Amino acid sequence: MSKADRAEELFRMGYNCSQSVYAAFAEELGISIEEAAKKASPFGAGFGKLREVCGAVTGMTMVLGELYGYENPKDAAGKKELYALVQKLCGSFEESEGSLICRELLGLKKGEALEEPAVRTEEYYQSRPCVRACRRAAEILETYIDSCVA
Repeated sequence: MSKADRAEELFRMGYNCSQSVYAAFAEELGISIEEAAKKASPFGAGFGKLREVCGAVTGMTMVLGELYGYENPKDAAGKKELYALVQKLCGSFEESEGSLICRELLGLKKGEALEEPAVRTEEYYQSRPCVRACRRAAEILETYIDSCVA
């Protein structure tokens, strides 16, 4: 199963966007789905429903940090490489989806809120860009990881 398919499956199970993308890579990270879901839980709905950076993008960058991040605060080269990688992959997402910002992807104005978490029905999935965002973030990340291994 592709990571895009896995991220969609997790989202349709009820996980938020950030959890879905991050947990799609749980095996590669050596953690359980439950642990991944817990770590990524605050970042759904654009950081706890603030509608800022898309949670799917956050999940993607969390995986980047786990796989390619730096530990030493004096590692200027590692920091530069990671930030360039984040910018590259986020740029691919933004080019594809039109924005990195949750509210913009949802067509909301700043300060405009959606109702409380909606019941996940087929209409919900059809009316929001969230499944597509999860799939795209996972696809971008999987393509990058595969290119490193090849």
